Amino acid sequence: MSAQYVMDTYNPNPVAFARGEGAYLYDTEGKRYLDALAGIAVNGLGYAHPVYTKRMQDQLAKLIHTSNHFRVVEQEQLAERVCKLAKMDNAFFANSGAEANECAIKIARLYGHQRGVENASIIVMEKAWHGRTLATLSATGSRKAQAGFEPLMGGFVRVPYNDFAAVERVAEHNQSIVAILLEVLQGEGGIHVADAAYLAKLREFCDRKQWLLMIDEVQSGIGRTGKWFAHQWTNVVPDVMPLAKGLGSGVPIGACLARGAAAKVFKPGNHGTTFGGGPFVSMAGLTTLELLESEGLLANAAKQGEIIRAGLKQELSGVPGVKDIRGKGLMIGVELDRPCGNIVKRGLARGLVTNVTADSVIRLVPPLIYGEAQSKELVSLLCPIIKEFLAEAQPAAA
Repeated sequence: MSAQYVMDTYNPNPVAFARGEGAYLYDTEGKRYLDALAGIAVNGLGYAHPVYTKRMQDQLAKLIHTSNHFRVVEQEQLAERVCKLAKMDNAFFANSGAEANECAIKIARLYGHQRGVENASIIVMEKAWHGRTLATLSATGSRKAQAGFEPLMGGFVRVPYNDFAAVERVAEHNQSIVAILLEVLQGEGGIHVADAAYLAKLREFCDRKQWLLMIDEVQSGIGRTGKWFAHQWTNVVPDVMPLAKGLGSGVPIGACLARGAAAKVFKPGNHGTTFGGGPFVSMAGLTTLELLESEGLLANAAKQGEIIRAGLKQELSGVPGVKDIRGKGLMIGVELDRPCGNIVKRGLARGLVTNVTADSVIRLVPPLIYGEAQSKELVSLLCPIIKEFLAEAQPAAA
């Protein structure tokens, strides 16, 4: 086989996986790997979960797609379930996190126009990641990802993350702001966790200004941090919440949830999708939520995350080049003092699937089904790789 007909948008590692079982992947040569990436925080149930597999087989045999010109019973059931978990009023279903964020941006703009704000603008964060469509790329805080796609879309005002004073300064001089969009736990930006006090101030400020608080839970939601959604570690509830990744356990599905005034913005014709919220993908979402709850995987994510972080801190304590170990639940970052993309190939050679983001942060987002054995195995595999890498690689120039 050849990859010559695949558009050159990725630089894939020279490994192809043939199957998965539980928290492990097997390549085409039969080699086993411990998965600490979960398809980039997607495969929360791991691989070949028997209940999920059977449920999806049954749905596949019944109905895959009809379009949103008709009611979709499974979509309505999923909307009710996820809205109740999130204390939201309604949901729009899309196909990806970028589309869910695109929906949120459209809600904010239409909300602004309906209130008489002609050039409705949204405050976004440095190091944020919201997607690769033109609008979500413009909201994203990565010049590397944006380069070459100018002119970017206007209507976004960028401020430092976790800096409430910066938001106040923008509000003082910009009357076009209608919303704030942020992640409470930045994934692609390097696993940065927002302070609870900061989020509470943003909530109060948005209420006072009649802005929408929009929290992107695409990567941090669906149990990844030990709560259904990462913002639930605080008392803050957003007005708009994009979701995706873990919602379908590998089946492409995104959702944008809204409450209050934001839930009343769209009318028929304002937004839509051909594939979003079909019977098959909605069943994937329903089954995922059911299994996460019935198998206690939220509490497990919190527990295993503590085991992994404690093990990493013990093994890497005092190691020159290790700057920080941080995260929440099974969303963990190990920051080094130098670019460390080579860690990924070193891990594959040892039978470990991981990832590096923000150039120098090893991102760990394993399946939520990890047990203590897998958590300790991850630590025992990764720490020697990090130590060897730091011993051989030169730190970045100051």
